[in-house]
Amino acid sequence: MNTFSVRILGDPVLRQQAKIIENIDGDLARLADAMIVAMHEAHGAGLAAPQVGVLKRMYTYDVGDGPHTLINPEIVESSGECIYSEGCLSLPGLAVDILRPEIVTVRGVDLDGNEVIFEGGDFMGRLIQHEIDHLDGVLLLDRLDPDERRAALKEFHRIAQAGGVQSTPSGVTEF
Repeated sequence: MNTFSVRILGDPVLRQQAKIIENIDGDLARLADAMIVAMHEAHGAGLAAPQVGVLKRMYTYDVGDGPHTLINPEIVESSGECIYSEGCLSLPGLAVDILRPEIVTVRGVDLDGNEVIFEGGDFMGRLIQHEIDHLDGVLLLDRLDPDERRAALKEFHRIAQAGGVQSTPSGVTEF
């Protein structure tokens, strides 16, 4: 099994749009398995493929009921508004308040090719939106106003200089 490191801020792959997945096969299942390992090793609840350098529209997640994979996800409905403190495996040690819809409905496909539709609120709703942002090349910093963004970047660089951020490989990984 391939092993992956989570890419961190500054890696250009994090700013690229992931490609629609046309074929669900054994290679994709192996990618999902490797992503789940990387997600757990990083102590995360969700991980998008671009965060390990793979530009495919999928993410893995585990909110306590075992790991899952969602392929080609799209938000089909949202409601409400809530501000939550969010962290990101690609910005280790940083947490910022982000305004997002409170409840979202997502549609995608599982590893068996079955359509999956479910609603997420609170933590799950935030996770869905956060991971789909990664698939679109959007980081949580992009959701901040300019002053908040500057402050968050300053804090992230302080954390990095204190040794709280490990460097990672850069660029696209073929899978």
